[in-house]
Amino acid sequence: MQAKRLSGRVAFVTGAGSGIGYSCAQRFADEGAVVVGLDVNECDEWEAIESQSPGSRFVVADVCDLPAQEALVAETVDAHGRLDIVVTAAGVAGGGPVHAIPIEEWDRVQNINLRGTFLSVRAALPPMMEQHSGSVITVASVEGLEGTEGGSTYNASKGGVVLLTKNIAMDYGRLGIRANSICPGFIETPLFHSVFSDKAFDKYRERIRDQHKLGRFGRSEELAGAAFFLASDDSSFVTGQCLVVDGGFTAGHRVGFTELMGLE
Repeated sequence: MQAKRLSGRVAFVTGAGSGIGYSCAQRFADEGAVVVGLDVNECDEWEAIESQSPGSRFVVADVCDLPAQEALVAETVDAHGRLDIVVTAAGVAGGGPVHAIPIEEWDRVQNINLRGTFLSVRAALPPMMEQHSGSVITVASVEGLEGTEGGSTYNASKGGVVLLTKNIAMDYGRLGIRANSICPGFIETPLFHSVFSDKAFDKYRERIRDQHKLGRFGRSEELAGAAFFLASDDSSFVTGQCLVVDGGFTAGHRVGFTELMGLE
């Protein structure tokens, strides 16, 4: 039987009720970790993770609620003696032209995507500092690395996550704590479908798909594989990096020459 690579480790995953967060929690449990999940919504599927990984649990809470996250981390450390991994996958979409974005909408996206990430990592760091080890994995986006039309609110929040993560890597590296961002392309998750469910977006959806050089959108389990790498000892000398998992979206501009060259 193949050894489980995360046996004995404890992970804290936000946004764990669906999409990338749930897939990360599932992969970590598959690899032997105890996983504590947090999401603002209930998740019936978590029963499978809890049965597979004894000690794992799921809590309904908001990433904007620091006391709730601190309490959950404290309970986790009391129960298991450590915290090895944090994945900040909670997030929301949002955007529009800057002159027309309601201030309340700007604040909502920044509060969840950027401030929520900050609060989750802030809650997770103390036990990692005490044990002189840990892997902080933030979920940013390719839209935190380059602009997209109408993406101002979301892009700003994810760009902030990227630089926050680099600073965490700089500040805590001497304590044995690594920090890296995963920057996904467009991944088929409930959030993705909520944005592109309107028929008016069909043609744009296909244009975006076409800019992924693999010719498809990503799957959440493919992001979980990247998170597993960053959580495991295979990435023991990797910190302060943005791991881009985007099917080639940021590789360059596609104009159709592959068809001319007979490569389609």
